[in-house]
Parts: sequence; structure tokens; C-alpha cells
Amino acid sequence: MDARTVTEAVEPKARRQRAAISWSGGKDSCMALYECSRGSDLNIETLLATVNRDYGRVSMHGVRLELIERQASSLGLPLQLVQISANASNEEYERATEEAVADLKNRGIDSLVFGDLFLEDIRSYRISFLSRLGVKPFFPIWKRDTGAMLNNFISLGFKGIVVCVDSASLDESYAGRIIDDAFVSSLPRGVDPCGENGEFHTFVFDGPIFRTPIEFEVREKVVRDRFCYCDLIPC
Repeated sequence: MDARTVTEAVEPKARRQRAAISWSGGKDSCMALYECSRGSDLNIETLLATVNRDYGRVSMHGVRLELIERQASSLGLPLQLVQISANASNEEYERATEEAVADLKNRGIDSLVFGDLFLEDIRSYRISFLSRLGVKPFFPIWKRDTGAMLNNFISLGFKGIVVCVDSASLDESYAGRIIDDAFVSSLPRGVDPCGENGEFHTFVFDGPIFRTPIEFEVREKVVRDRFCYCDLIPC
């Protein structure tokens, strides 16, 4: 699949369901989008990203909004934001998501794709919450073997960097590391290869679904509570 595939592979067809994808900019959402571009019945039309409005960064990952915007441009897809405050409650998150989903539905988009892998409680929450909004959730990489999926991510030519580490699960030195074979082999026992338990988060800057790489510089590391963030500056 070449750099033009996302737009070409997801051109609307009468039988395909119009969908948005929950977008963090990390490897799991990238792999979910990649799967949807390979003959899926889902036509991905929009990236839906939850952003901390106080800092202009993606929630949990800490990636600057400008980098997510550049991903969207490279993918050829529009970006819609769910904007929440720092330390937002779940009620605030749900209100902001409801507003974003209402806008999607007004545009005829009534399906939402997620890159969840195996956390049953999160999947159940999404299904319950979205059912109240009249939106159908889809999980294209659900129950994939996480070790195999990370190896596939690398072999497909995706390139990612660790942007956040939970120091309770993984050493802070992993923040800023590139996702490659050496990274995979170095992960301690008990750490999920895809960080599905929250051990680490990533930013993807190149791969088969991108038209052009996203350029950035690696800057300082910042520790907040037990989380170590590696700041990336757009070039």
C-alpha cells in the first residue's frame, strides 16, 4: 500500500458505512485506520481527537495539536476535536463527546472506530455510551495478539516514537525511543508489547497510510506525577 492509499482506499461506496475514527496519533489508532483501508465496509471520513484545550495537546499522550493536524493533512482526512479542560471529569468528557458526535451525525456519520485491543471494561463502556447517542462502535483490531501486531506495525513500515511512559510500569528512559525491533526486544516481562495497559503511548510519524512523513524535533522530557512525557516540536 503506497502513500496515497487512505484517500483512495476509503472512497465512498454505496454499501459502505460512513465512519469517524477515534484518533490519538498513536500506533493503535493508526493500525485500526490501516485495517479499515483494506477493503473494510467502513468508509473513514474524519479523525476524532480528544484534546486538552488548556495546553493544546492530545489527552494522555501529551502530543502537540499541531502534530496531530499534520498527521491529518498527510492522511488526507479532516480532523474534528473533542476539547476538554485539564483534569476534566468523565462528565465533561462525555458532554464534549456528545457535542462532537452530534455534529458527525448531522453530516451523516453514525459509526465510530476505535483502536482498542483487549480491555473489556473500556470496550463495554464505549458500546454503552455510544448506544445512548445512536452511534455504532467498531473495533477492527480487537483481540489481535499484541506482540504480533507490534511486529506487523514495524514490518509494514510504520514509524513511531514513545511520547509518554508510566514509570510505575516502565522505566522513564523509554520516553523518546523509536519503535523498532530493538525496542520490542528490550521490553521487560509483564509490559504489554502495545502498551495496552497504559504502560506507554506513541506518536506515529510515517508509514504506508501517510502521504509524507511528519517532521519534528525531540526536545526535553517532563515528569508529571508518575508520567514521563517526551516533548516533540513540529519542524
